[in-house]
Amino acid sequence: MRLRPAVLGITFLSASLLAQKPAKPGRDDDRSGYDRAARATVLHVANVYVTADATSPPIITISPGHELVVLAHNGPWVNVFANTDAKEDADPDSKPEFEDPADNPDPSTGWIRDKGIVGPTTPNGDALIFGAAAEFEATASQPHPPKDAASAAHLLYRRVGDYFPNSPLAAEAAFRSADIRWQLDKVDISTLPSAKEQDAFLRPHLYDGELRRVMKMYQGTPQEAKAAFDLLDAKLCGDWQGLPKCPEMEADLYLKYADRYRDGPKSAEALYNAAYRQGALVTMYTVDDQKKRSDDAAKRCQSIADELTHDYPKSDYAARAQAIAFRVRQGIPVYGNDRD
Repeated sequence: MRLRPAVLGITFLSASLLAQKPAKPGRDDDRSGYDRAARATVLHVANVYVTADATSPPIITISPGHELVVLAHNGPWVNVFANTDAKEDADPDSKPEFEDPADNPDPSTGWIRDKGIVGPTTPNGDALIFGAAAEFEATASQPHPPKDAASAAHLLYRRVGDYFPNSPLAAEAAFRSADIRWQLDKVDISTLPSAKEQDAFLRPHLYDGELRRVMKMYQGTPQEAKAAFDLLDAKLCGDWQGLPKCPEMEADLYLKYADRYRDGPKSAEALYNAAYRQGALVTMYTVDDQKKRSDDAAKRCQSIADELTHDYPKSDYAARAQAIAFRVRQGIPVYGNDRD
């Protein structure tokens, strides 16, 4: 948990640093208002001291991915204006009634050691930030990860596009940043009773601004397709509750997605999801004595599995879909208890 900073005066900052630069159309990488060359981030947790002296306690810390502005150098020390991006990660459409101040530290000035600082002018900086983000992301996926690992990965990936918009890593970094936030929000919402509601409008809204920004900025790329796949989550039922309307609707969603992003990295998975739902419908219709609808769902399940085998023969999803279709042919329930 980051420490709550003591708010220091900022009046000594030069006018050139405080002057707002007009943002380029369609970009928000100058939102902090500081000279681009002076902006940077850190790849590790950095202590901020009042003076260039580590004998006194630090006043705040800068977490990986949070932004700072470099003001001056003094040997192994750097004078910085820290956490200048504190509010930029907030959902503009929603503000919590109660907010932990440590989640949004106030900008403060001070000194940090000249270590692990990467900015737009750092040689190979895009790869350095991307690599650090990937390390934090991998750590966050482990059992009992450090509390802020996922947040650090989210912010560091964002910095790649902020500082190196023309980097070949920018599109993937933008998607990963948006995806991490999306997955974290899903986990938070899944703990609420309303998460089980079938209808999306009865569940809390998932902030989709970052994913939609990826789709707008990187049209026609694999990252657009992956972002669109994430957004399907918000349209799915929270719980099927044993009713066919949910898998019916979801199967259509996945089929439309696969048709829209025919060669996308998530198309095979989308088709598998549709095949699974058709298999589940076979079980549901059988229980409801709707034989014709059950037979139709079985045919659609097999058809989708065959399409997967034809179009994505090397994908695990093709084999998995065929396994679902086999269970359907054998009369083994796909949904519910499959024991005889």
